[in-house]
Amino acid sequence: MTISVRDVATLAGVSVGTVSNVLNRPDRVSEAIVARVQAAIQELGYVRNDAARQLRAGHSQTLGLVVLDVGNPFFTDLARGAEARAAEAGLSVLLGNSDDDAARESAYIDLFDEQRVRGVMISPIGDVTERLERLRSRGTPAVFVDRRAGTSGFSSVSTDDVAGGRLAAEHLLERGRRRIAFVGGPFDLHQVADRFAGAQAAVAGVAGASIEMIETSALSVDAGRDAGSRIVALPPVERPDAVFAANDLLAVGVLQALVMLSSLRVPDDVALVGYDDIAFASATVVPLTSVRQPSQLIGRTGVDLLLRESENPEALPEQIEFQPELVVRASTGG
Repeated sequence: MTISVRDVATLAGVSVGTVSNVLNRPDRVSEAIVARVQAAIQELGYVRNDAARQLRAGHSQTLGLVVLDVGNPFFTDLARGAEARAAEAGLSVLLGNSDDDAARESAYIDLFDEQRVRGVMISPIGDVTERLERLRSRGTPAVFVDRRAGTSGFSSVSTDDVAGGRLAAEHLLERGRRRIAFVGGPFDLHQVADRFAGAQAAVAGVAGASIEMIETSALSVDAGRDAGSRIVALPPVERPDAVFAANDLLAVGVLQALVMLSSLRVPDDVALVGYDDIAFASATVVPLTSVRQPSQLIGRTGVDLLLRESENPEALPEQIEFQPELVVRASTGG
């Protein structure tokens, strides 16, 4: 049975309005009445319905965040940054994991719409512009995180992934590597496509260098291990002397395959670069060179953009793009 404010008022012998004052404006009620109402709340086990209260008030104390893969430490750190900044503003974050599934992503957008969250941050799978425009038409702003908005109509906070891909490939080329394999996918993710485009641009400027794509169905350790097995199975004359993985999870999988399934040495035979610089990158069996993104700062900045737009719906959209940083470790001879 659901306990209501009316039940509390009846047990305490006061009006519903008095219970409301105790809950929201206790300074307007005598200490004796506050004590009676709180005693009734405790006896009945009443829990206030903040969601309903916020809907009546026309605003919410929650933000929605949809990420591609909550199992990826990059997105975990991004969420932590968002939660920390939201807490500073007296808000909380509802986290949705799309798990690279468009149907789940759509369901979370619908859920956040029903909950009337104050705003939505999203790292989308595909084109969600139309869905987010409908959200905004009902007063809920949206911000892209870890991806530049495909339209100037929305704010976004991201890292320059083309520059990041170029950094990774240039580093491998500077180490004398000429046969680079790019491991990543699916390519309908803008981040993957941009990282590959940056690497391609770097390779195109060096005579005798080449880059080959080994596409994966996911950005996971298992997918990286499978790609690494395919590399190990290649004849030596066809085998790459360097691998650039689209994220660190893939790079860890590639490293496992190279170390466990063959006598290939990293970096002597195959140099390896990942992307994101997750905490585990420095603790792999061969510490991993990686392109670092400011994951927590992306989350914090996403909240700042949402707060700005929720407080001023007429604010012009803003595209914030951070620059990546190469962190060199033993997997490329650092």
